Amino acid sequence: MIFPSRKIIFLTRLTVVSAAMLQLSFIASAENSVNVIERIEKNSKGEISIEIPQNILNMILKQSSKKDANSGLKSGVNKLSGFRIQVFSDGRNQSTLEARAKARGSAILAKLPKYRGQVYTYSSSPNWYTRVGNFRTNAEANAALTEMKRAFPNFASEMRIVKCQIVVIK
Repeated sequence: MIFPSRKIIFLTRLTVVSAAMLQLSFIASAENSVNVIERIEKNSKGEISIEIPQNILNMILKQSSKKDANSGLKSGVNKLSGFRIQVFSDGRNQSTLEARAKARGSAILAKLPKYRGQVYTYSSSPNWYTRVGNFRTNAEANAALTEMKRAFPNFASEMRIVKCQIVVIK
């Protein structure tokens, strides 16, 4: 996922560095008796604009988006802090808990097959839980939660987002 704030920070830094470099090269060729900072302030009047050709801007954005999307991921299975949607949690009627937890996961997969391989049913005595998804951001989890609540209005009151370790495969 690409984070717009990182792009903005990157482009801002790039703009500032480029402006400084342009000004410094201009100043270096001019007379050396005037302080560099004073000259930049005088010439720019507080406003600096730099025109970056579209092909160069596209190259910069492609490189930064590749780094953002895969930052910190090794090839293979990665365990990260993220979010899942808890669709079942119960500790009553011990004899049927496991079957009910697995049935809830199967119902989710029947209507939303895109979550195949992302349904996790487990026990932490005395409760059984079923959680769905591997969401890196709360916003992604919120969108999926809304979708699941629409698909399963009978379970909607039990569904919630939980922070936990997720699995991301690169």
